[in-house]
Amino acid sequence: MVFNDTRVIPARLQGRRGDVRVEFTLHKMMGADTWAAFAKPARRLRPGDRIVFADDFAAQVLEKRDAGEVVVRFDVAGDALWAALEQHGTMPLPPYIAAHRAPDVADRDSYQTIFARQSGAVAAPTAGLHFTEALMADIAALGVACITVTLHVGAGTFLPVKTEEIAAHRMHAEWGRIDPQAAEAINTARASGGRVVAVGTTSLRLLESAAGADGTVHPFEGETDIFITPGYRFKATDVLITNFHLPKSTLFMLVCAFAGRERMLAAYETAKAGGYRFYSYGDACLLERAA
Repeated sequence: MVFNDTRVIPARLQGRRGDVRVEFTLHKMMGADTWAAFAKPARRLRPGDRIVFADDFAAQVLEKRDAGEVVVRFDVAGDALWAALEQHGTMPLPPYIAAHRAPDVADRDSYQTIFARQSGAVAAPTAGLHFTEALMADIAALGVACITVTLHVGAGTFLPVKTEEIAAHRMHAEWGRIDPQAAEAINTARASGGRVVAVGTTSLRLLESAAGADGTVHPFEGETDIFITPGYRFKATDVLITNFHLPKSTLFMLVCAFAGRERMLAAYETAKAGGYRFYSYGDACLLERAA
């Protein structure tokens, strides 16, 4: 079983440009002091604008991009920036939660998986939220090997597809790592006749990004913008555990590619009829790869 050990950071910041309130949701680290972010209201921002979050914490807009995205440089870097985010940021809860209540202190624990170690995600790898220490002990008792990889989940992963042609949709790149020991464990399991179970679409996308044509998983460190749609030939993943995803999302396209479109449509009808819960704190399903 392959788990994502990314840790969600308090990536949402409230600041001001003069009298104008500005909200940033950081989504991709670009340097020790530089991040790409989604801004509200982005249309009123210009390169060179200074956004103040606190007396000792501010950032400058370096670049404006499409779809409300900006690049900002903070006036602190490295550990000092992490500390400032912990002090002044809030957890980037999904919109369907944040619309009903403000983030609170408890979210800093409850919106993390038990595997969270590597800071950098702006959304939880939600399939991992189902696992507890007691469940992991039961899994270990069955003789299942468990490893972790890192993919820093970005907000762009969850953006709906709005283009007429699926191939025209632009995926935001995310940073990931598979260390040599993890790659060796995966390859050893497959060579001995075992199956590789990806816990979450984040783990799956990283595995597929690092796999060769023969299914061998190589050590990996860098960015991936892999976009998996029906017709994709999976190389490294045999089973997927994942939550129920939004319609018109890249993640629903991924599960259709993995398990078959008609099969997934039928599964979703069952989920709706049974009152299953969707999204981050929702129910999960275990999918076997279609032939």
